[in-house]
Amino acid sequence: MRRNEFEVMDLGEIGALLDEASYGVLGTQGEDGWPELTPLNFVYSDGAVYFHGSKVGQKMRNLKTEPKATFSVSKEYAIIPSHFLDPKLACPATAYFKSVLIKGYAEIVTELQQKADALAAFMRKLQPEGGYAPIDPSDPDYEPQLRATSVVRIRIEQMTGKFKLGQNLNEEKFTKISEGLAGRGRDLDAETIALMKAFCPHHREEA
Repeated sequence: MRRNEFEVMDLGEIGALLDEASYGVLGTQGEDGWPELTPLNFVYSDGAVYFHGSKVGQKMRNLKTEPKATFSVSKEYAIIPSHFLDPKLACPATAYFKSVLIKGYAEIVTELQQKADALAAFMRKLQPEGGYAPIDPSDPDYEPQLRATSVVRIRIEQMTGKFKLGQNLNEEKFTKISEGLAGRGRDLDAETIALMKAFCPHHREEA
């Protein structure tokens, strides 16, 4: 059963996660009919997902046969141990995370300028400090590389977000988990508390 309180439809929030995440998982249909999952780097640009790689390989063969693809991105913020809420039962143990699930059609990008634009978006995301010449199809050093590289665009048909950040908690449980995270003090615990306050309905109303 899908928990509606965790569903996120705000494209700004979804886009922010896609911009932050450096990799996701591509789902394709294998030649034997079984789903196949491939972790890969990606960029979200102009309303589509792009990835690149070799022109040969299993995922490319899969997509040429069946262009329907799924793509998933997630970020885990905190494991919530059961004893934050109950000293005996294991049932309250959970994890807080953000995730995005995309369904769409994969299209191979062949026009060199479009390839260059997609790869330039990759570089802006993964190497924002620069340190390279602009990717230009007319540059004799780039032109053969662009021809040899496969760039794939996922044309998005459906995109949904699921952010589980304590939206289902009452005030008492919210306080116990927030205090537990504050006392534990792991790398993302303070950020998790801030996100809980931003996404939990009773705290949004107070803000």
